[in-house]
Amino acid sequence: LLQAGIEPIIITGRDGTAVRRRIADLGLRHAAYGASDKLAVANDVLKTLNLSWDEVAAIGDDWPDLPVLANAAFACAPPGAHPEVLARVHHVTRNRGGQGAGREFCDLLLMASGQYARLLHAQTQTLDSR
Repeated sequence: LLQAGIEPIIITGRDGTAVRRRIADLGLRHAAYGASDKLAVANDVLKTLNLSWDEVAAIGDDWPDLPVLANAAFACAPPGAHPEVLARVHHVTRNRGGQGAGREFCDLLLMASGQYARLLHAQTQTLDSR
């Protein structure tokens, strides 16, 4: 996403070494851990980045995600999400959470931005073919 100019923002109610390490390994610059009020955190981050809600795509699966999903221009959920979440999102991924839903969401954003083909092509090139 970063290579496509899309700034990932992680707002999670969880906090732990494994979560922090994964986010650090991905090189993500904006993350909030142990967030109980995800909407307040999101509003603060959007203000910092000078973004508006019409520029936001979000994925979530439970009640604490509803305020963010309700404000996002594009809201997504995995098929195992709470029924109230599934009733309110624009798209439900084919893959379940922990089984590729996040990657599928990222691919949707890359396709919508027109960057998917370019980035995929760059990944299929080897040093021998350049």
